[in-house]
Amino acid sequence: MIAAIVQARMGSTRLPGKVLMPAAGKPLLAHLLERLGRSETIDRIVVATSTDARDDAIHAFCTAAGVEVFRGSESDVLDRYHQCARSIGADVVVRVTADCPLIDPSLVDHLVRRYQSLAPNVDLVTNRRPLTFPDGTDLDVFSAATLDRVSRLAHTPTQREHVIPYFWEAGLRVHNVEHTENLFLRHRWTLDYAEDYELIVEIIEGMYRPGTVFGIDEILEFLASRPELSQLNARHLPTAESSAAPPAAASAGRA
Repeated sequence: MIAAIVQARMGSTRLPGKVLMPAAGKPLLAHLLERLGRSETIDRIVVATSTDARDDAIHAFCTAAGVEVFRGSESDVLDRYHQCARSIGADVVVRVTADCPLIDPSLVDHLVRRYQSLAPNVDLVTNRRPLTFPDGTDLDVFSAATLDRVSRLAHTPTQREHVIPYFWEAGLRVHNVEHTENLFLRHRWTLDYAEDYELIVEIIEGMYRPGTVFGIDEILEFLASRPELSQLNARHLPTAESSAAPPAAASAGRA
């Protein structure tokens, strides 16, 4: 069983409560879940939030929306993933962070199928090492057995908080999927700052139609027709120096 586990929390220091902020009449988390629901490869979707009281709002939203929810450690996100995957009996985990409300279901399917074609000779299929897709369209695919092993062996705070760094720091077999262009340098669709929210709202309210889904190519076309929108959060785009640095923390996500 292939499970998409979406890590979500309300306690963001830069933009508190961001995952439940509205766009086109519903929370951004609802848009993300709807988009994941269009995936052809995912069998089950679970929101993994924390036991912190601030995240009661996420639990309440999921319960009202009929979305499966799991609660675990706020700071040890790796353990949260591990316990969640065990509780539902997942075979393969697709890791998505809730600060990526514009996740592209066709990209999800592409990475899942790439994982399936390479398994068991790969431990992780990702598109963030380095991230060449727009920031905010990143995800990771790995087996529950590998997650179990990593959960036992990863010890540093960064490895526990960000889930994925152990894979490359320990030399596990990582396969990266890259875009033909380095869109990461020009497009930021992740949700960390108020300016990011402004842009994401413009994209969703300009493109969203119930029952349909738009992907990366359609967003690029929309932004090309309204180039002023990409300037809303342009000051948060990577600099030449930062883009040359090791990308382990790029969009690592603690949503």
